Amino acid sequence: MDVSKRLVELRNKCWLTQNGLAERAGVSQTHLRRVELGQADITVGHLQLLCDAMDVSLQEFFNIETRNDELSTALSKLTPKQKKLLIAFLESL
Repeated sequence: MDVSKRLVELRNKCWLTQNGLAERAGVSQTHLRRVELGQADITVGHLQLLCDAMDVSLQEFFNIETRNDELSTALSKLTPKQKKLLIAFLESL
């Protein structure tokens, strides 16, 4: 996933300028611009601040809930009892 493109996409959906988002999130507008241009990396902490300012969860940012991979497909087919057993197994690890 291209974090910079996703950040621009979500910022535009929120009708925010770079300066507006940076101000809301309490981060440097210069750094935000460089991140959006792909010229700088972003920490999870700063990304969380930006997501909070846009009222978007990190899960939504990375489209985790909309991915349809093998694991999520397999999990969706489990019965409630099987899910409980799987959770108990994973917690025992």
